[in-house]
Amino acid sequence: MKVSLNWIRSIVEADQCSANLVPDGVDALVEKIGAQLGAVEEVIDVGKKYKGIVVVKVVSNQKHPNADKLSVCLADDGGKIKGVKRDKDGLIEIVCGAPNVKTGMLAAWIPPGVAVPSTIDKEPLTLEVREIRGVVSHGMLASAKELELGDDHTGIIEIDKAAKPGDNFAKVYELDDYIIDIENKMFTHRPDCFGMLGIARELAGIQHMVFRSPKWYLGDKTTGRHKTDDKLLSVKNQVPNLVPRFMMQVVKNVKVNDASLDIRSYLARVGVRPINNIVDVTNFLMIETAQPIHAYDYDKLKSLCGNNQAKIVVREAQKGEKLVLLGGKEVTLSGGELVIATDKQPIGLAGVMGGAATEVDEKTRSIILEVGNFDMRVTRRTAMDYGLFTDAAARFTKNQSPWQTDRVLARAVDSVIHESGGLPARSIYDLKGQLVKPPTVKVTTIFVNERLGINLSASEMSRLLENVEFRIKTSGKTLAVQVPFWRKDIKIPEDIVEEIGRLYGYEHLPQQLPPRDLSPAELDPVLAFKSRMRGILSSAGANEVLTYSFVHGSLIENAGQATKDAYHIRNATSPDLQYYRLSLTPSLLEKVHPNIKARFSSFALFEIGAAHIRGVDNSEKLPAELLRLGLVLVSVDKTKELGAPFYRAKYYIDNLLNKLSIDDIQYQPLDEVKKLTKEWQVASEAYEPRRTAVVYAGRNALGIVGEPSAELKLALKLSADSSMAELDIALLQSIAAARINYRPLNRFPSLDQDLCLRSSTQFSYAALTDFLGTQLDKAAKEHGYSVTIEPLDIFQRAKGKGLKQTTWRLTLWHPQRTLTTPEVNQILDEISARAETELGAERV
Repeated sequence: MKVSLNWIRSIVEADQCSANLVPDGVDALVEKIGAQLGAVEEVIDVGKKYKGIVVVKVVSNQKHPNADKLSVCLADDGGKIKGVKRDKDGLIEIVCGAPNVKTGMLAAWIPPGVAVPSTIDKEPLTLEVREIRGVVSHGMLASAKELELGDDHTGIIEIDKAAKPGDNFAKVYELDDYIIDIENKMFTHRPDCFGMLGIARELAGIQHMVFRSPKWYLGDKTTGRHKTDDKLLSVKNQVPNLVPRFMMQVVKNVKVNDASLDIRSYLARVGVRPINNIVDVTNFLMIETAQPIHAYDYDKLKSLCGNNQAKIVVREAQKGEKLVLLGGKEVTLSGGELVIATDKQPIGLAGVMGGAATEVDEKTRSIILEVGNFDMRVTRRTAMDYGLFTDAAARFTKNQSPWQTDRVLARAVDSVIHESGGLPARSIYDLKGQLVKPPTVKVTTIFVNERLGINLSASEMSRLLENVEFRIKTSGKTLAVQVPFWRKDIKIPEDIVEEIGRLYGYEHLPQQLPPRDLSPAELDPVLAFKSRMRGILSSAGANEVLTYSFVHGSLIENAGQATKDAYHIRNATSPDLQYYRLSLTPSLLEKVHPNIKARFSSFALFEIGAAHIRGVDNSEKLPAELLRLGLVLVSVDKTKELGAPFYRAKYYIDNLLNKLSIDDIQYQPLDEVKKLTKEWQVASEAYEPRRTAVVYAGRNALGIVGEPSAELKLALKLSADSSMAELDIALLQSIAAARINYRPLNRFPSLDQDLCLRSSTQFSYAALTDFLGTQLDKAAKEHGYSVTIEPLDIFQRAKGKGLKQTTWRLTLWHPQRTLTTPEVNQILDEISARAETELGAERV
């Protein structure tokens, strides 16, 4: 955004601002802009280009004696320039080739020794006294192109402001100016700052000065008969949700010519090429107010409509429509763009660029002025699709306010009449969608001061905001802030905090770190429990892996589960990741065969992760995240006798639960369990029922331990010696948190004894172990012993006549003395006798 300081000064009238907007010089202002408004990319001293150029009056204009197209002029510079040869009347001789030079006109003279402005940024051309066809010329009378005020070089410019010979040309047209180029990205959410009016307001605000917008911007709105259809023009808005406001007015009998030099000079210095008085007015007001304006040739538009009635329709483009834009570029519309159209064809890309079919040119006699408000997202997409990064698109993509369109239209009509002498039609076309009024945001001084670290009063905050035209009502320490219609970025109390902080000055905020509590943060109990389980399993020799939460549907089906129970990912990044997994163990088993191929013969894998099941929801009626521990054990080493796979997995689980102080554990065969919850029922489908048990802690089902189903083994190429388990982490954590078993180290040595019972095969290992544990607990309580029991072996002959031998290792100790072998044997004899009596089990 190129900002002209003199343009801003012209906006700020003497009674509007409490002081000069540049009180401490340009450098100080640039520094303040960078600190409180936006990054400054460049500062250009415009006046340097025009140094030495003065206003002269052409006193005499005679035809050159030796050239048909040249004139010899005598010009009066009021004696301003020294060292120039003059005639007896003090006039300067200048040879001029412009056809419009005439006696009595005021022109701009570039004296000898002064560089031509248009060449300064390239290869500076410094004028000299030189002879042209026998006549000495002292410098030149300048054209608009040579002064960088336009492209016309066919004639010299004629001074159209009050001036006298010898006046500094730059001062007459306020070209003794500075252009401050502020980075556009800083104003992404500030559409008002894409206009000189908005920048002027901000410069006043950051310097704690009072600013008041011009009366035409805040005062009377458009006057006239507001219509949408009459004999002169018909206007329709088919997309009010995308075009919240669309206004038009016809101006008749205009004369298209050059704009006043004032307007051209302002446009040129901010990089906009002057074209003609109609287009220049629209560009001038766009840069001043940040509101784009477009002008249509009324007669061309009417001709496109069939010469009956001029018709304008705002609509979405249809695919395949063609449009020739200003400059001659033809585009084929893809559909969905906003277009301005007649009842037959599009004539412009709304918010981006007008069409060539209704372009204003020197033959134009009546025009239609359009001031609209277009959806920022559609405008941005259109500009990007066609590479049309126009000044209008840059402003509409920042979300312009629809509340300023009537004010800007009224100003545009007045300016066109002033520049072209036209006559406005009485009808004003104002098509409104649903306009949202600017909000009133309430905030307290405590809320603001706590966040900024300052101590401003309500009146001080009000003053800062009122400087930039917010309206404030205070009640004690509460401020009700009425947001101006041009501030689309202010919606919540935090926005007010930011605004006050910026206007107050960030450099005035205390530069100190906020107080910080150095006490250690509390550990997350879930993360701590997971870490605890990882340590237990890792120390037992298991390796943690992480698999995807998403799996292929075939894995779910191979596990005996149903894909209808799984959430389906519609936009899956891969076919292998289409469904949320229903349990963890199938994902782990899928990693077994690749590890075996990598020559790992015996290993244990575990994973801590989540499963999701359709229909299993949490208390908020959302899909429940089932936090699970999955464990898989595999061995293909036939040289080692490792026992039944089920008991290997059970051993790991027993070790884990023991380390978690969960001791009242029971294992119930899966095929004997009458009822399981849906999540465990779904998980159990992956297990072989006769080789699987459900793990209980009291009445709570902690999980499942067992072997994979035959179908799953076949599908995943698993060895026969594979087992697995899956536990509910949330339930484990809740039970473990309530149980902390502490047992001091033995001061006296313990005594180990092996006990082997031959029993009928109708008694399961669990039943025998439960009986043995119960008897040992009774003996331990009676004699004050402590005891642990550990399984060693189960043996059964091929022709064993329904008998099997089960061996346990018993460890006993006493907290106050060393046990002797006879007393331990006595206890074992008593237990063996009870086993024989109650179970028919014989001690071996």
